[in-house]
Amino acid sequence: MPYADIPGARLWYKETGRHGTPVVFLHAASGTNDSWGLQEPAFNEAGYRCIAYDRKNWGRSESVTPAGSAGDDLEALAQHLGLNRFHLVCTALGGIIGLDYAVEYPDRVISLTVSSSFTGVTDQSYLDVQTRLRPPEISNLPIELREVGPSYRAVNPEGVAEWLRIEESSRHEITPEEGQSPRSPMTYARLAAMQIPVLMLTGGADLLSPPAMMKLVADHIPNCRFEVVPEAGHAAFHEEPEVWNKLVLEFIGQHGD
Repeated sequence: MPYADIPGARLWYKETGRHGTPVVFLHAASGTNDSWGLQEPAFNEAGYRCIAYDRKNWGRSESVTPAGSAGDDLEALAQHLGLNRFHLVCTALGGIIGLDYAVEYPDRVISLTVSSSFTGVTDQSYLDVQTRLRPPEISNLPIELREVGPSYRAVNPEGVAEWLRIEESSRHEITPEEGQSPRSPMTYARLAAMQIPVLMLTGGADLLSPPAMMKLVADHIPNCRFEVVPEAGHAAFHEEPEVWNKLVLEFIGQHGD
């Protein structure tokens, strides 16, 4: 797994399945490129080239200069790897970046999947719903209670331990000034202009991005499919990989390059 030297950062990335249409994965704030270990074999078997990377200020990537746009980092990585067009698959904070990138670079993105994400929408009507559905009591829970659903915690302690291992290796210590931001604030109006096919999905037991909240955003995207993974929490891709992978592979299979 090599580094890609891009403006302002050295991004640690991994490729599996060197042939076929590329699929780029964007991890959560609680993750790294290691988060996608339950996706890569299934996507490779389906004939896709998988690319997962540690975003700037996460995992093994190295920050050269602070701040900047995570979408611009993705574009620089795409150029570094010679990617022309690709499917973009994102979860949580990665979904905020994916939406921003898809709006800014629509010719690059064949399809966009956004799973369990706050989405970054800044319209006040959306923020009001977000405040009602995610009060401080939820945000202050231990991270595994916030992000991993109760059904999974009950039956798969080994899987929870692996999720926590990845989470604990994820973030660098950075100042607020070193944080990255979208190219432009995300609004319903920006989303309404999207022309690419979009899949939005979330877990039925997601405390942070519950179905009602994500459906609000999905309804503002013209060519958007919405799905719910029953019982899964915020880490639906990790908790229910067979169900999650099937939904995403079916979707991107309908939208080949």
